[in-house]
Formats: sequence, C-alpha cells, structure tokens
Amino acid sequence: MARSLGRIYKGFQRLGSLSSTQTQLRHPPTTVSVRGTTFVRTMVALPSLFFSKPRDFSLPNSSWGSEMMRLYEHYNSQCEVETEEGEKQEGPWRRLPSYNRFLKYATGKSADCDISLKIIQSKARLFTRNIRDPGAAFEYVLFVNSEEQKCMCIFQAGHLLEGPPGHVHGGAIATMIDTVTGTHATILSGPVMTANLNINYRRPIPLGSTVLLESSLDKKEGRKTFISCKVTSSDGSKLHTETTALFLSINFSQLLLGE
Repeated sequence: MARSLGRIYKGFQRLGSLSSTQTQLRHPPTTVSVRGTTFVRTMVALPSLFFSKPRDFSLPNSSWGSEMMRLYEHYNSQCEVETEEGEKQEGPWRRLPSYNRFLKYATGKSADCDISLKIIQSKARLFTRNIRDPGAAFEYVLFVNSEEQKCMCIFQAGHLLEGPPGHVHGGAIATMIDTVTGTHATILSGPVMTANLNINYRRPIPLGSTVLLESSLDKKEGRKTFISCKVTSSDGSKLHTETTALFLSINFSQLLLGE
C-alpha cells in the first residue's frame, strides 16, 4: 500500500494538483538517538486538501426554479418508498452526490481505485462545479436506477452558458452529456474514459430552462461500455439532442501517473 500511495502522490505532482498546496512542517525537527546513531525526525502535516469536508452540489439551492424543484422532488421521493406495512425501504432511484464523490458508487472498483479515492475525493471536482455562484452556470442533480440501468439528470442552465442569443451553448450541452453518460458508465463499469461522443443537436435549449438528460446502457463488450443519451424538455414533449457514447475502462492509478 505504501508503494501505491507513493506512486499516486507522484502522479498528483505530475498533474500539478498539489502545486499550490504543498505539505508543511507541523512541528520543528527533533533528534532521536537509536543505538548511537542520531536521526532527524520531522512531523509532516498533509495538506488540508485531503481532509476538508466536500460540498454536495446536487442538493437544492435558492437558484433552482420551480420546474427544477418539481422534478427533483419527483425523483427524490422514489429514492425511499413505504411498504404496505408502513416500513421504509430503498426505492428504484438513488440520488448521486456531487461529481467529486460519485466514483465510490462504482461497481467495478479496483484496489488502486479505492486507495486513490480516499486521497482525492475531498476536493476533486469536475469544472462544472468550480463556479460557486448559485444559478450562474451548471445546476444539476443525477439519479440512477440500477435495475433499469438508467441515469437521469435534471439540468438548469445559467446565464454564463449562453451561446446563441438566449440559448445554451452547444459546448455546454456536450459537457453535460459527457458528465451524465460518463457518470453512468463509471457506475456500471468502474473508472472509464470517454472514447467517443456522437451528438445530434435537434432543437436549441432556451437559457434558464430545465431539461432532462436520460442515459441508458446499450451494451458492454470487454473494456467497452456503450451508452445512449437523449436531452428533452422537462415534460418530454421536445427532443433537444440525441447521443451515442463509448467509454473504455481504465486503471485509475495509471491515469493519475499519466501512463
């Protein structure tokens, strides 16, 4: 394990993740004498990067519109259901927390992945979460249905995502499609990377509106996971995009090391 952690730490350095948060000495060096040999001992404090409590961006905030809240409550109510005997049990849907934590729900995790996630999940997050002003850009929440092998995303686009006047930028739509299908593929297959996204834009999305992204598993072949996704209006009456995606399973520690 020590060797794996050492390799992962080197991977972080290579990626520049720790460039602004280097480890610092917590206590001044002290000397220890063992059988006549003197050693210098230091107490090193790991960066707060690894220990601060992550924020769950998938919970409602003041910027969510009425349609966003309605859909959230609809799917959230199906995460826990009540039996005829009045007991609570897990429902067909499950809400996923913010991007920085979804990997812990992957079914295909490796030992390397487990070690890596314990170190990085406290701060790592997709750039869609870097804008902290509520409602300014990407507001979304994901729900997964393991039995139906589907992932549903409720997405509300903020003013910073404008492309054509009054409508969402095509690149922002592609980002959300990659986020949803990538999350879904990771839950199904463990750590993956996008190999191909084929997006057909059918109808522009009005800025500030709420849409649904529905991701479905098509098939799995070895390292390959094939996903399809459609973006519709909140009531399902309008089709905005259709997508097919291919993801390849990867070794997580090799990704960190850039190999």
